[in-house]
Amino acid sequence: MINMKKIVKNTTVVALSGVMAIGMLSGCGSKSIDGEKTVATVDGTDIPMGVVSLYARESQAQTVAMYKSFMGSAGNIWSQVVDEDAGTTYGEQAVGQFLEQVELMYIMKEKAADYGVEVTSDDETAIADAAAQFMQDNDEDTLKELAVSEDQVKTLLELETYRQRIYDPIRNEAEVNITDEEAQQSSFSYVSISISGDDLTDDDIATRKEQAQEILDKMKEDPTADMGETAKAVDDTYSGLTGTIFTNDSDDEDISNSYDDAVVEALRTLKDGEVYGELVETDSSVYVLRMDKVNDEDATASKKESLENTKRSEYYSETTQKWLDDADITVNDKVLSTLTITDEHSFTIKETTADTSEDAAADTTDATEDTTSEDVEVADESDDADTAETDAAKSDSAEEADTTDSADSTDETAEEDSADSKAEDSSESADSEENAEDTAEETTEEN
Repeated sequence: MINMKKIVKNTTVVALSGVMAIGMLSGCGSKSIDGEKTVATVDGTDIPMGVVSLYARESQAQTVAMYKSFMGSAGNIWSQVVDEDAGTTYGEQAVGQFLEQVELMYIMKEKAADYGVEVTSDDETAIADAAAQFMQDNDEDTLKELAVSEDQVKTLLELETYRQRIYDPIRNEAEVNITDEEAQQSSFSYVSISISGDDLTDDDIATRKEQAQEILDKMKEDPTADMGETAKAVDDTYSGLTGTIFTNDSDDEDISNSYDDAVVEALRTLKDGEVYGELVETDSSVYVLRMDKVNDEDATASKKESLENTKRSEYYSETTQKWLDDADITVNDKVLSTLTITDEHSFTIKETTADTSEDAAADTTDATEDTTSEDVEVADESDDADTAETDAAKSDSAEEADTTDSADSTDETAEEDSADSKAEDSSESADSEENAEDTAEETTEEN
């Protein structure tokens, strides 16, 4: 199940990314919003409701799109209750979260000079052009519902530009020192056979253990044999997998293994190429294990990069949260209450071709800080590569991997994919820049 709270937090005004052009928006059914009213004040700067309204609607659309990509449909996501005692829905919670993101962007603008970040005259020209295009693309009813003026569109685009540009400088000031010893990875091959589940009888479990022993006996005869082929020779539903563990222990919670302790302990007794002499049994599975490389240099380098990225993301989140905590912020709850997010009033984002300049596209890409720090890891609802290992080693996913027709499914691949996802998150702006030149987002309502 996807964590809806994370998705809400990870949303971004994607329609304002790239060339900063938003296409058509249409809507109906929301409360009357006065975009000129002040919804919050941050360190003496008033935030007009129109800016928050536009940000929230675009973020709402992005959330729904993300949810559909993972679950196939959005369902009634906004009506789900997040706080049963208070009766607060995700939609109600999201309004507050979206406002907080806008507040943070105002703070970032004020902090920008400290990091050598600025919005140039060329940026201002591109922003003005995009805002004008937005007003042209949307009809009067839509603009009235959004309660947004052209100046407010420009304001949000400017804020997004500051947020994108200050992102890396904040992360880069973090003092991160992950040693090779801390990150050192051991790579191994294994077969994991599930012995838990309501659908398994005692006889089924006994049979599976016998099959696991047969696989182990064959691997002991020839430790260099392909473990996947060996497993399939016993039962063609079984697969050989690969994974990595930290070679050394650490008190750092980020530097910890996701495999069962019994698996880790067994592996750490082995040298390169050795097969563990016994089956390793956990609450859910039995394992056949072979140590491939006690010191896998490639896996270590990848893990070190991942850990460093995690630490910088944590620093970013801590820093920006402190900015929010230290800021003098007041919220007009009455004005904020006019903005509602419900399942009955939803928006979607469409892509349309736009005539834009390369410079404008490069300067206004969207980099969502929460996506990177949380590791949106929404694409990998796993928080890092080790989550893939957890799935294979500790959950029913392991059984699914064992019974799949693909003998080549590996935790190593999953880890690489997850690491790639992190790299994508941290370089989101760069990736967006390449595509933004030819594409702008258009949003229309679904009723």
